[in-house]
Amino acid sequence: MSDAADPFAVPHEQMGWDPLAEIRRPDGPPVDVLMSGMVFLDIVFTGLRHPPSAGTEIWADGMASCPGGIANLAIAASRLGLRTSLAAGFGDDVYADFCWRTLVDQERVDLSRSRRFAGWHSPVTVSMAVDRDRSMVTHGHELPICTAELIGEPPRSRAVLTHVGEGAADVLLPEWVARSRVQGSLVFADAGWDPTGAWDPALLASLDGCDVFLPNDVEARAYTRSDTPRAALRALAEHVPLAVVTCGADGALALDAATGEEVAVPALEIDALDPTGAGDVFAAGFVVGTLAGWPLTDRLLFAGLSAALAVHEFGGSLAAPGWGDIRDWWIAVGARAAAGDPGAACLRSRYAFLADLVPTTHVCGVRRAAATIARQSDLTRPT
Repeated sequence: MSDAADPFAVPHEQMGWDPLAEIRRPDGPPVDVLMSGMVFLDIVFTGLRHPPSAGTEIWADGMASCPGGIANLAIAASRLGLRTSLAAGFGDDVYADFCWRTLVDQERVDLSRSRRFAGWHSPVTVSMAVDRDRSMVTHGHELPICTAELIGEPPRSRAVLTHVGEGAADVLLPEWVARSRVQGSLVFADAGWDPTGAWDPALLASLDGCDVFLPNDVEARAYTRSDTPRAALRALAEHVPLAVVTCGADGALALDAATGEEVAVPALEIDALDPTGAGDVFAAGFVVGTLAGWPLTDRLLFAGLSAALAVHEFGGSLAAPGWGDIRDWWIAVGARAAAGDPGAACLRSRYAFLADLVPTTHVCGVRRAAATIARQSDLTRPT
């Protein structure tokens, strides 16, 4: 990756806050996190009172268009300051134009290992947010080439993110992930939803090549045949060095198999408007904390805060927070605590580690999802 084509070779003030600045070295990996997957055009309808019934039409209060699928994770990671590289296939239609431009020009995600394919139309997902939950309709086709051919020799990276267990037939880690691990990358994995309902426990064997596994509560309990998230966590820790189970409104759990440290943190209470991509934002936040060497509790809290700030906004991937949003939240909590709010004082104490992390000066805000593909909103924010 030459400097001329390097999306990370830009002035610091343009990149925003860098949480890994203290550990960067001239001979270090050029990429912080590498990932591969399917990019969708997401069309998100919000504010629905109820899902549509057969033969009826309902109106939504709002909508947004944004890159989705693996782009949720890539954008979340990039906005939190990670040098993010994504290998994905793109079509040659206007949807692909929009997704590519948004990822490269707006979000500074490296697409040097991505390709565009003539005649292959972009996958599309319509997401409907109803009563703090969502339903989706998706259409797409398999990529014309395999992921290994798309990536080739993976670049040196601090971490890779991958999915495991997307159906019983896919229980092994991809070859490119194994090659990255040999080069020194930490392997973070989450579980794909199993549409067959089999939840094949053979998936657990593939975790031997992972360093961190981050399923949600439903996935963790299903794959381990456990009754509770904590039981599932302990079962997973027998197969992976660090197991994390996210439990939505009940917070998150983690168990470090090497040290025996087990941590549980509550979720941040916030008005959740759109849950699209929340798990991806949590994963990105946890990767940041792990690469930076934070204590396990701080990593869980930061990941949960990042996810909470995302679901408080409409718009899928483009609702992911940046360091400016985290700084704004921290300042607001401090102001409420200083005014005598006991709840804010509790938050200020719980998240006290942020005092040494958040930028001390204004960081450029991120762009929230726009209502249409043709326009962007919130291009600038007041300082």
